[in-house]
Amino acid sequence: MSGKQNYINHVALVLDASSSMSHLSGKVVEVADQQIAYLARRSQELDQETRVTVYVFADKVECVVYDKDVLRMPSLKQLYRAGGMTALLAATLKSQRELAQTAQLYGDHSFLTFVLTDGQENASHRCPDAPSRSARDLVQAVATMIETQQDNWTLAVLVPDQMGKREAMQCGFPKDNIAIWDATSTKGLEEAGKVILKATETFMVGRSKGIRGSKAVFSTGAEVVNKETIAAAGLTPVDPSQYELVPVARDAAIREWVIECGQDYRTGCAFYELSKSEKIQARKQIAVLEKKTDQVYTGPEARALLGLPNTEVRVKPDHNDDFTIFVQSTSVNRKLVPNTRLLVMV
Repeated sequence: MSGKQNYINHVALVLDASSSMSHLSGKVVEVADQQIAYLARRSQELDQETRVTVYVFADKVECVVYDKDVLRMPSLKQLYRAGGMTALLAATLKSQRELAQTAQLYGDHSFLTFVLTDGQENASHRCPDAPSRSARDLVQAVATMIETQQDNWTLAVLVPDQMGKREAMQCGFPKDNIAIWDATSTKGLEEAGKVILKATETFMVGRSKGIRGSKAVFSTGAEVVNKETIAAAGLTPVDPSQYELVPVARDAAIREWVIECGQDYRTGCAFYELSKSEKIQARKQIAVLEKKTDQVYTGPEARALLGLPNTEVRVKPDHNDDFTIFVQSTSVNRKLVPNTRLLVMV
């Protein structure tokens, strides 16, 4: 008699090691090691087996760790050295081609790859790992590969600017699997690490609900927040007598507006609409509103639904016709955005 299938995650980091990354070398190692420590902890908490692969790329592409148990991973300190050009397309192709040879017997296997680069492709045409010398052929090869990957493959990329995002979209990366990071500073790389953590949390929580892959790992849009995912995550519907939705008519501080609208203000009672990119701290609660019915859902599961790790992380609102995300405010003078709504717990 067969037992329950194991969840087995194959997580790969494909890291730019071109010369322009030299000033960030120490921080790359720190961020990668933090990611691996986080994966180890969450794998144990969620009872999922996680195996880690690491590629570094410059003029050529090198696999420095292959499908190793996350609980036995070494630090990348001795394995990451920057120097050379940027064979980004060759690295993407080689990582996915080699990972596809991993055995997928006896378990529910899923593959998640993050490619991190600080620049544009400029070396794959002369890289021994590239299947072609033509730039156009290489772009087409990546697009075809992404299009034909099975539903248990997720490929995401972090790029330094809008031009990088356009190029990634031309290569077939799903729009919501592309994030832009500030490649000029260690602070920017730290933020990128938090973005990867958030996406990994979304992925691993999704895995525990039976989701095998995603085309929206950096999203808070309809693919991530919808009726099915809210039910699967077990969010709590709040009794409508327990909250009030207040339109924000002008620029105002949060306490001032709550009092002006006839409510008592207690720290933490009000939630503002996520209407622009925001840093959300680990202790902040999240509420989700169904637009059609004004039904609010909340609970710790709401953070998990958005893939928020228990660290501060930047989140941006994505288009969602059916649901709005609200974030708890613990400040008295937070500036509210006119023409949004405020959720007040009464």
